[in-house]
Amino acid sequence: MSHNTFGHLFRVTTFGESHGPALGCVVDGCPPMIPLEAAEIQAELDRRRPGQSRFTTQRQEPDQVKILSGVFIDERTGRQVTTGTPIALLIENVDQRSKDYSEIKNSYRPGHADFTYDVKYGIRDYRGGGRSSARETAARVAAGAIARKVLPGVTIRGALVQMGPHAIDRGNWDWDEVARNPFFCPDAKAAQFYEEYLDGLRKDGSSIGAVLEIVAEGVPAGLGAPIYGKLDSDLASALMSINAVKGVEIGDGFAAAALRGEENADEMRPGNQGAPTFLSNHAGGVLGGISTGQPVVCRFAVKPTSSILTPRSSVTRTGGEAEVRTKGRHDPCVGIRAVPVGEAMVACVLADHLLRHRGQVGQGPSWPFQA
Repeated sequence: MSHNTFGHLFRVTTFGESHGPALGCVVDGCPPMIPLEAAEIQAELDRRRPGQSRFTTQRQEPDQVKILSGVFIDERTGRQVTTGTPIALLIENVDQRSKDYSEIKNSYRPGHADFTYDVKYGIRDYRGGGRSSARETAARVAAGAIARKVLPGVTIRGALVQMGPHAIDRGNWDWDEVARNPFFCPDAKAAQFYEEYLDGLRKDGSSIGAVLEIVAEGVPAGLGAPIYGKLDSDLASALMSINAVKGVEIGDGFAAAALRGEENADEMRPGNQGAPTFLSNHAGGVLGGISTGQPVVCRFAVKPTSSILTPRSSVTRTGGEAEVRTKGRHDPCVGIRAVPVGEAMVACVLADHLLRHRGQVGQGPSWPFQA
């Protein structure tokens, strides 16, 4: 199986399966002399870790990360720093229950990658989905923690803005509220509603989808490249690669199709240091594939968890009829824990584009431009 690596100069390769002994990643291209401790990576993994509330899978994984390579103690400061060589990270699996999947090893779960993996490779890991499991995203979050260290002055935050058909009230948006509820929701009133809503879905043995929004502030103007190296193209690709994601928007996204030209175009006025001041941000911080200096805004839609208790019709590996009822421990809304994953993917893309920008044009006159 190829295609387990993404990025150009900041390159991330993930490995491991949901029910294997461990998973992890190798980050190549991280510049040297950046202070990096395992605790900084752990802080991000703890935000994604399962079993922290009744609204996520009860699989108990500590997700303890180990740095295997790529760091060394700088004798001048006594701090552990990156060396510029590949950084290998390992996260052991400790709470697998593979027996939960024994009944479906010869049947395809509707909505899962069981059939497509089998038809492509002739073999599949039915224990939790193997590589197609959202468990793989722990490695992405670990890599994203390193990417954040490459982006001084850039703040990347995410939030759940819709669960099922129920969107938040953006007038209630409070970034501090995101850390105060189990949904990463910036609207306290909506978070209260989601508790009762999700409890009902859990009792029904069902699941629901969600929409997540990632905002990167402090991104300098000039990141990205025309045509085939567009920043928004790479962001969309990275977010779409997350398990269960079925749609991505940059800025206003599909809503832009309903706007008139004079509404959609972000007007500019003279600003500080020669940089313009934008009066709106319908473009989501990217024009022509290159960052404008405004906040980069992305949204992505996560489908309902396909592993549900409700019986569904399917087929066996030999083509016979089957009824599948997935046992085990699953997220009733996998979108909840996708927030730190989305942040990590945006961080990796921005780190990669920052290094690509420096490699091509250095820190030129456009570099200090901030909206």
